[in-house]
Amino acid sequence: MILKKKLLLLTTLILIGLSSRNSYAQENLITNYGAIGDGKTLNTEALQKAIDATFANGGGILIVPKGKYLTGTIELKSNVDLHLQKDATILGSTVPGHYRSLEMKGRPESPKKDDNSQLALIVAYKASNISISGTGTIDGQGRELALHVDSLHHAGIVIDPDYSTRSNRPNEKMRPKLLRFSTCKNVSLTQANFRNSACWGLSFELCTNLELDGLTIYNRAYWNNDGMDITDSKNVKITNCDVNSADDGICLKSYYIGYANESVYIANCTIRSGASAIKFGTASYGGFKNVTIENIQVFDTYRSAIALESVDGGIIENIKVSNVVAKNTGNSIFIRLGHRDGKQPGTIRNVHMKNIKVQVPLGRPDINYDIRAREPSQHHNPYPASITGIPGHNVENVVLENIEITSPGRANKGQAYIPLSRLKDVPEEIRGYPEFTMFPELPSWAFYVRHAKGIQMKNVGLKLDDYDFRPALVFDDVKSIDLDNVNFPESLNHRQIVLKDVTAFKTNAENNKQVRVMD
Repeated sequence: MILKKKLLLLTTLILIGLSSRNSYAQENLITNYGAIGDGKTLNTEALQKAIDATFANGGGILIVPKGKYLTGTIELKSNVDLHLQKDATILGSTVPGHYRSLEMKGRPESPKKDDNSQLALIVAYKASNISISGTGTIDGQGRELALHVDSLHHAGIVIDPDYSTRSNRPNEKMRPKLLRFSTCKNVSLTQANFRNSACWGLSFELCTNLELDGLTIYNRAYWNNDGMDITDSKNVKITNCDVNSADDGICLKSYYIGYANESVYIANCTIRSGASAIKFGTASYGGFKNVTIENIQVFDTYRSAIALESVDGGIIENIKVSNVVAKNTGNSIFIRLGHRDGKQPGTIRNVHMKNIKVQVPLGRPDINYDIRAREPSQHHNPYPASITGIPGHNVENVVLENIEITSPGRANKGQAYIPLSRLKDVPEEIRGYPEFTMFPELPSWAFYVRHAKGIQMKNVGLKLDDYDFRPALVFDDVKSIDLDNVNFPESLNHRQIVLKDVTAFKTNAENNKQVRVMD
């Protein structure tokens, strides 16, 4: 009898819970508001009506059933879950006039105001508890849309004042993103497929409690096709995502002074990129704090596997990167403190990278891409990984542990050459655009470190596919270096560690045989 009463009570509680959940999570179909999934009918008004009605009723699940629903800009509102069923597609219009930006009163001012596109297929501002779920697709038809923008400019109908005559394409400000969410709280994107933006793919700024899980992002329709961009947001979790982008894969940006990307977790993602796989910057006004990155697979990526850049006065601190495998990737690690903008240079400190394995090819990794990155204008030998500050401003406390980098070798003095006696000739590029190719030529094949303090390398294996006349490691103006078990190819018989203006250097006996000190 007691057992029966307990079971009855448990059943009653479950039913009450289900009833309460169903009363909040109302389900509705976009087709109830006139949406037609034939891929031809413009559904902007019908979709917005469905979102507004769901919002007005206290929220719920708005279902996009099987079909292709053509639309311009729609605004997602609080407590609405846009659920894409299998074989359901929200299809971006290819008509530029079908897109709009939101008026965002009260948003902080950025020193680079309107530096990127304010237009998007799906927008949200100051919304809470919003989500996109399901296994359907959001397709921006970005190439056709971008080419339409281009045609309007050349026809003199809609002039792009920043049109790039060098690259023969409209500026990104004229091209819509797939998503642009600003100043939102409790945002969740799960499972869905995102494709073919005319600009960046998924863009989030000043958001709190952002979760992206199990997404498939294929963004290779046009230029500036980042996979996702996270700007000055807190409590961010990006997991189990597959990103294939023509530009940066997962990119953290900071446009707002006094704000930062903070408490960010990125894990279990696969990235293929025409630029860098995971990048902090280039916009770096506020900062990037307390970021953990782990279990990342990178392949066929033109630029860096990991790039940390502060060039606008921002702070990068407390960064942990572990368990990264990168194959056919143009550069392994790029850490850059510069002073492109801002009142004073920022800081980079407390970076710990471990269990990193990178294979760098001789040729360009994106040779089979339809959209390929622009090569540097100067002749150069293969670039090493680099950690560089600027005079008077050091990158501080970088630990590299259990690292394996395979470089292509085949450097040739006839291709480009900076002798070790002229290390001062490596330009500072204080205001240069941060990229691993920013220095015309570097004098080492594995790591180049300048203007730094507190560099530790432990269990680092440096390999070559072919001979390289340059030394493996060059340290220039570095305070406090600790090398423990750094291994070089046995075939190299010249000294692989070069020190210039270095203080507090420490290493084990075997590595000490490899040291050469420059005046």
